[in-house]
Amino acid sequence: MSQLNIHAILKRNSRYQCMLRFYATLLFLCASSSLFSAETPNIIVIMADDLGYGDIGCNGATAVKTPNIDKLAAEGMRFTNGYCSASTCTPTRFSLLTGTYAFRQKNTGIAPPNGPAIIRPGTTTIASILKKAGYTTAVIGKWHLGLGDKAPDWNGELKPGPLEIGFDYCHLLPTTNDRVPQIYVQNHRVLNLDPKDPLWVGTKAPDANHPTGSIQRSTLKMDWSHGHNETIHNGISRIGFYTGGMAARFRDEDLGDEWINRSNQWIEAHKDTPFFLYFASHDIHVPRMPHERFQGSTTLGFRGDCIVEFDWCVGELMKTLERLKLSEKTLIVLCSDNGPVLDDGYKDDAVEKLGTHEPAGPFSGGKYSVLEGGTRTPFITRWLGRVKPGVSDEVVCTIDLAASVAALTGTALTDDSCLDSQNVLPALLGESGAKGRDHLIQQDNGGVNFGLRMGDWKLVRMKTKGKSQAKVSRKERANEDGLHWLYHLPDDPSEMKNVSTEYPDKLKEMISKLDEVIAAGRSRK
Repeated sequence: MSQLNIHAILKRNSRYQCMLRFYATLLFLCASSSLFSAETPNIIVIMADDLGYGDIGCNGATAVKTPNIDKLAAEGMRFTNGYCSASTCTPTRFSLLTGTYAFRQKNTGIAPPNGPAIIRPGTTTIASILKKAGYTTAVIGKWHLGLGDKAPDWNGELKPGPLEIGFDYCHLLPTTNDRVPQIYVQNHRVLNLDPKDPLWVGTKAPDANHPTGSIQRSTLKMDWSHGHNETIHNGISRIGFYTGGMAARFRDEDLGDEWINRSNQWIEAHKDTPFFLYFASHDIHVPRMPHERFQGSTTLGFRGDCIVEFDWCVGELMKTLERLKLSEKTLIVLCSDNGPVLDDGYKDDAVEKLGTHEPAGPFSGGKYSVLEGGTRTPFITRWLGRVKPGVSDEVVCTIDLAASVAALTGTALTDDSCLDSQNVLPALLGESGAKGRDHLIQQDNGGVNFGLRMGDWKLVRMKTKGKSQAKVSRKERANEDGLHWLYHLPDDPSEMKNVSTEYPDKLKEMISKLDEVIAAGRSRK
């Protein structure tokens, strides 16, 4: 074959290869753009800790200013009947991620410092659903769902954990900050841990001279009121004991900044493909120790100051989305893990400086309670250009996010997953005529006491008294006698008047429904 013919063949092949590369690039760009289609947004779930319905301006608060949350609500959908599924942190977080009521699984009460992973590998979660749909996933902030197989290996690999249930990245406060240890976990390791200074975590003091809030109470910069009098760190005593890991320990005042800095870095790194961020703030949980620049910003003491700090976090995330031109490509859901509590173990003036502020708004109860104030919390969705701004009275719950994002991304759920999650996506997006839930079970920490919201009616099954933070005491309530109380919420949002004797048929119907849902083992159809 002549050199001319060989040259012609090579030339043709070269053009052919160029064409192939051109079409391959075109297909890739089309595929990439389809990932950011109008119906496949980034998703950020912002979960506050112990934030009450009445703690934010758009829900009526005047003693504390929340301009960023209020802006989020003004640009999106604010729900007057938005709920979490439990009145404490661990069970609500379990239900949010798995779409299953926490009372269906054992050991989902408030997780101890050395608790193992509650959500086991192979469990379908909101993270695994979105990962299957092509999203990059991260959790940054408070975890409090246990780590490790039988117990955390603080000096080794902390697995299973978030990375085994669908998250690609995690940067965590492993438990909750009133429990030890005060360290960050990044992916499978304690961040900045010095092997020469191993971390030990236990349930008993390692020796008689171990510094605790009981022994060295006069040295504390925040005194305890009950139950938080063991290991001291940063001048604050905690629940549980630990030693070592000094290079890995953090300062309470820096938590908010840490979550925002890590989140902004992660969003920036994944701005070009769909992402899911579960931003789990520690504000407003005890010990309330906001950064110095927020201290004294309200008249409500450190509890109010922590609300301002959380609002700042919301604003910083919104700024990042705006700077990266992602606001119209991102669905934000703002919620809380349970209702408010004032004295939760520390003397931080939350009670003394409350004034006329009503953390639970018009509702009775709060954290630990199955009254409305325990689980009816701030709930806002925003997706600029997609969610029409407004206010919705539809019943929605954090447990529904799993089934709703599955519907949003066209991801099929197996029959044995997300057992109680309902697809309320049209309601979350504020679509005209969309309906929320027709019923919802509310549980306390141990799944002993229950509330059932069904339409305008509320049934309370109170087996144990527990903590209620109620507006009035149990004895002051009218006609409350026995295990079950019935309330008609439109007439009585504060659950002050038990009408079970006036409506015996409705009471019987509600009791039957509660028993049916619990016994069925699932409520998703």
